[in-house]
Amino acid sequence: MLAGRLSTHTGVVRREGVVCCSDKASGQEPSTSAPSRGVLILPGLANNTTDYISLAANIRSRGLGAKVVQIQRADWSRNAAALTDINWWKGTLKPRPAVNWYLNRVGTALDELKREVDGAPITLLCHSAGGWLGRVFMLDFGVTGIDRYITLGSPHAPPPPGAQGVVDQTRGILQYCQDACPGAHHPEVKYVTIGGKFVKGAKLDGEGSWLAKFAGAGYQQVCGDAEVWGDFIVPVPAVHLDGAINVELENCFHSPLGTKLKFFGPWYGSDEMVDEWMHWVNDDWDSLQPGTYQEQASDAITPSPVQVFANSNDDSSISASTEEAMAEEVAEVVKNLQ
Repeated sequence: MLAGRLSTHTGVVRREGVVCCSDKASGQEPSTSAPSRGVLILPGLANNTTDYISLAANIRSRGLGAKVVQIQRADWSRNAAALTDINWWKGTLKPRPAVNWYLNRVGTALDELKREVDGAPITLLCHSAGGWLGRVFMLDFGVTGIDRYITLGSPHAPPPPGAQGVVDQTRGILQYCQDACPGAHHPEVKYVTIGGKFVKGAKLDGEGSWLAKFAGAGYQQVCGDAEVWGDFIVPVPAVHLDGAINVELENCFHSPLGTKLKFFGPWYGSDEMVDEWMHWVNDDWDSLQPGTYQEQASDAITPSPVQVFANSNDDSSISASTEEAMAEEVAEVVKNLQ
């Protein structure tokens, strides 16, 4: 954990004190004492358990318990059952029964983790779609043993009503969550939402690089606005919840795929990024009030080539061969999300 305290200055979160908890950073062996907290990782859409192995190991190295909900990539095809529900076509879909399979796996993993940490408090750490799935789980299954809920790049807000050309990709589920469990719904749980500021989007018919326009087209479908910051997949305005600690994290890509691609760089679960938000998992920050905070990035985290190009508004700033390679990686990102 972090020895010291959290303070705020003009909306920027700073950590003051001596870092003493990271066995990984210090080179020491992890403590053999009982974990002080358990962290249950909820995978995002199209991801599987193995995508989060490194993140779970990082968390365990800090003396905490960690478990990833058991999900295979093919499991997500089960959601196709919702196509038989008339509400999918009307845009008024509710999450259950379509995602019962996922919620049941969360329940099984949570029970196992509770036994492993011997009654220590549990943090739900949710990536991408795991965020709204976690909200549905807490609403329907309860929050016994859970005292923190943290999301990484999770879309929470439904698209604004009447937004031209925007189709709710959850077919009504986000609206259901907003109505059934709005904001920081459970007073006994501390809510933190974290959104990455990786690329600022641009309108298709406006100025900007093709990468900024690509990101902006995706942001538009989620929040109704192309010209906002986001993690290349989910725009920052969509990730925050009323009544939560809402954090914006610089230079952070959306997907674990980023660590495997030459031009994208670290995602929320990369070791260097975990150091930037881990204090929200385990430290005492009761003095902070709900609101939006800008997480001050480490100097060691530099913008990736995709960021530099996308945010430069200059398509001539790189060679044709590099741009072609970037385009191939963007195609790989899109393929991974399907």
